[in-house]
Amino acid sequence: MSILDTIANSNRRLVAEQKRTRPLKEVQEAAVATLGHQMDFPFEKALRGDGVSLIAECKKASPSRGLIAPNYPYVSIARSYEVAGAAAISCLTEPRWFHGSIVHLRDIAAAVRIPVLRKDFVVDPYQIYEAREAGAAAVLLICAILEEAQLREFMLLARSLGLSALVEAHGAEEIATALRCGAQIIGVNNRDLRDFSVNPHHAARLHELVPPGVIFVAESGIHTGEDVAALMRDGVDAVLVGEALMTAPDRTATIRELLGR
Repeated sequence: MSILDTIANSNRRLVAEQKRTRPLKEVQEAAVATLGHQMDFPFEKALRGDGVSLIAECKKASPSRGLIAPNYPYVSIARSYEVAGAAAISCLTEPRWFHGSIVHLRDIAAAVRIPVLRKDFVVDPYQIYEAREAGAAAVLLICAILEEAQLREFMLLARSLGLSALVEAHGAEEIATALRCGAQIIGVNNRDLRDFSVNPHHAARLHELVPPGVIFVAESGIHTGEDVAALMRDGVDAVLVGEALMTAPDRTATIRELLGR
């Protein structure tokens, strides 16, 4: 079993436990009570700006790197990303391997004015309602852990709650699935989530499979301004950068260098 499947199965067990302590109906009602706020899909708008938009990630740990940030003042980090010019923030909420929490997302969303993505391994509608309640503007949906019918269902649910869906694919077949389901934002991960190997050119090679009008995001393996400039020449709309920012001695300077400012 791959680490991706292991994390997905862990999340299924976690959601089942959460439902016992806080029923789905309660989370649904709390999510619906927030409607009226951020119903204009600000995440999509942010990624359709001029040039390449940066999604800057808050991440304490990962399966491939272990503990990345022992000191993790996530709100301060998110605010520094906003000031430096990030278009959106990605917040890891998976607790076991990434040391994330929905509380991190809630606190960040309340502290910044740019949209926040819930970065997690979404396997149940519960997590989408939970994201809406916490103030997210978007959720990550990973093709590799969802059946096509599930992906379509989750995308429709997200849309009905005013949430954008960043649909992550790793190959041509998954991109085709995402497009059949009506994805408006497709992310191609340069990191293979089955073994965590990274090919920094993978996303650029698959960009031609995504039609104009669908936002294309390159994820992982992006470290320098030259990397971003090359992706911009390839027509990429946005980049998601995590470890390069979380390990940088000066995150503000790194963002400005990535964006060529």
